[in-house]
Amino acid sequence: MSTDYMQTILKPMLSGAQMTVLLFFIAIIASLPLGFLLTLAVRSRFKPLSWLAQAYIYVMRGTPLLLQLMFICFGLPLLPVIGQYLVLDRFIAASLGFILNYAAYFAEIFRGGLLAIDRGQYEAAQVLGLNKWQTTTKVILPQMFRIAIPAVANESVTLVKDTALLYAVAVPELLHYAETAVNRDFTVVPFFVAAVIYLLMTMVLTLFFKWLERRFTFE
Repeated sequence: MSTDYMQTILKPMLSGAQMTVLLFFIAIIASLPLGFLLTLAVRSRFKPLSWLAQAYIYVMRGTPLLLQLMFICFGLPLLPVIGQYLVLDRFIAASLGFILNYAAYFAEIFRGGLLAIDRGQYEAAQVLGLNKWQTTTKVILPQMFRIAIPAVANESVTLVKDTALLYAVAVPELLHYAETAVNRDFTVVPFFVAAVIYLLMTMVLTLFFKWLERRFTFE
């Protein structure tokens, strides 16, 4: 395969990869804190709030992400009365879908992290005279995040791969340009190039989380 051809397909595919990276950062930055808020809502003593949060998590984890994206992009505008006000830019709609979906998964990860903390940690904090806020911020949350890092890393890698679903809602990203090149040139090389780009992105992300895990471990 000639160098000229590789340059020809790389330019649009790298442009598509920028869209992939942009969606990843928007989704991860917004869904992590939203997931933590959902965790707090689930653990709330106000039962209606807890039930509502649990129902939300159940629905978002129990239905396909693709279906959720389709509903937000194409279903919301069809709702009676309010549909005309819910017509969103495709990328914005897709970003919203990813945020809402992954927040549910991160909520369960954080909830698992909290449940993994021994009850004795709370009692030890009381013995030391720490109030509830100090116990939460200085004892509980650091341990929760340390426990949650491997699972968060795994979901983050999955998020990178799931960005390919943008293709299904007509947002041009890496896979879109790869398939366009394949159909145009009758060669599978663009698919291999796309795979390499995805692998590089996930490798960088994996290395980052390994560094983060080591840092939390030795603190």
